[in-house]
Amino acid sequence: MKYSHLKQIKEYLANFQKISAIYRVNDTTIKVAFDRDDEIFFEMQRSNSKIFKCDNYTRSKVYSAPFDVVLSKRFNRANILNVELVDDDKILRFKTSISSAYKEEITYLQFEFTGKYTNVIIFDEEEIVLEALRHVDIFSSFREVKVGQKLLSIPSAPYAPKDYPVENVEKFLYDEYQREIDAKLKNLKKQKLLVLNKRLQKLQKLQRLLEDETELEQEAQIAQHHGNLVLSNLHNIKAYQKKLELEDYDGSLVEIEFAKEFSSPSSMAQALFKKSKKAKQKALHSHIERSSIISKMEHTKLFIAIVEDAKDMAKLELLFPKQVQVKKLKVSDSIESFWIEGYKIQLGKNEKGNVELLKLAKAKDVWIHMKDRPSAHLIITTDKQNVPESVIKEAAKLCVEFSTAQKDKFLVDYTPRREVTIQNGANVLYNKYKTIEVDVR
Repeated sequence: MKYSHLKQIKEYLANFQKISAIYRVNDTTIKVAFDRDDEIFFEMQRSNSKIFKCDNYTRSKVYSAPFDVVLSKRFNRANILNVELVDDDKILRFKTSISSAYKEEITYLQFEFTGKYTNVIIFDEEEIVLEALRHVDIFSSFREVKVGQKLLSIPSAPYAPKDYPVENVEKFLYDEYQREIDAKLKNLKKQKLLVLNKRLQKLQKLQRLLEDETELEQEAQIAQHHGNLVLSNLHNIKAYQKKLELEDYDGSLVEIEFAKEFSSPSSMAQALFKKSKKAKQKALHSHIERSSIISKMEHTKLFIAIVEDAKDMAKLELLFPKQVQVKKLKVSDSIESFWIEGYKIQLGKNEKGNVELLKLAKAKDVWIHMKDRPSAHLIITTDKQNVPESVIKEAAKLCVEFSTAQKDKFLVDYTPRREVTIQNGANVLYNKYKTIEVDVR
């Protein structure tokens, strides 16, 4: 954090009269409510310390370490007597008091934005440390920070700080939070896109390794044809022949090598039929596998596009839910799972996934599909509860995003699974449905 910014923020903070409440919202961030409802956050991460404001910040947990106990006891509902920067350095100090029936208790709260020595220290009028966010021993730093020890001063910075004027401090504090969020979003996008692109490259490699169906089908036809020729010319083939020259059905000559491992022409004919059958099966399997890989590739490309278009962290958290390991369950690689407001959302990546979803869904689960056009099938697991409209809207948006790359308005139908009748594969008929409009522009 720049000294010039901190100096101007100090002037802003000097306008407050009271600390109404103070507590940690995560391991390194302290929330301070000034004069009842003016909330300011002090991020004390060593490599990224700052002061910011935001409209909403979720508290990760309730902290009860000795530091948090003293923080609450000494500063909740405390009066602010003075706010200063110590020794013209990046050290912000609050002098506060709490009046009891017996005496006025003076306590100092010091925020040190000093790089790797960034810390929050609580001490009394005698400059004896009461608690600190980070306890520091004499072997780790030039200054010891230890409960019960006198707090020594930090040597002055060996340079003159530059001036960076701020027109509106409150706007600067809000912008500071937005800059942090934008940086986190950019970094998280980069991480997730790396994972998705690796997944896409793996699928592309699998596609390249697949045998060509056309070549396999040609191989099957040739083997079948040669088998028929050998079988129809058994009476003309001599036992000692190594190479067969047989007349084809159109009168042309066909040359067939007689493999050594076959004891007779008839066994060779059977081997050719077997080879033909095997090539046909491989061609069929290759076709099915290729279709599956292509559909997964299209799904992954849509996934990449959605991540690239994500405007906030909430969208990425929805797309990449934290995996809760309760028990190991076999999960289909043709189904994508998400969580929206505690509701499990499952989406078919391809036809196989759509078919599986339709078979596994319960009667009261909500089925979602784009209106009058091919799309992914989506199931909201309800556990017989009524699904909030906000969940249905967000799920319908996912259905559109994973079905088309177009940016437009679309209609999406939804209905309980019991109203959906399977016709063939993932083709269905349904009635008693509702329709909502989804805008993904």
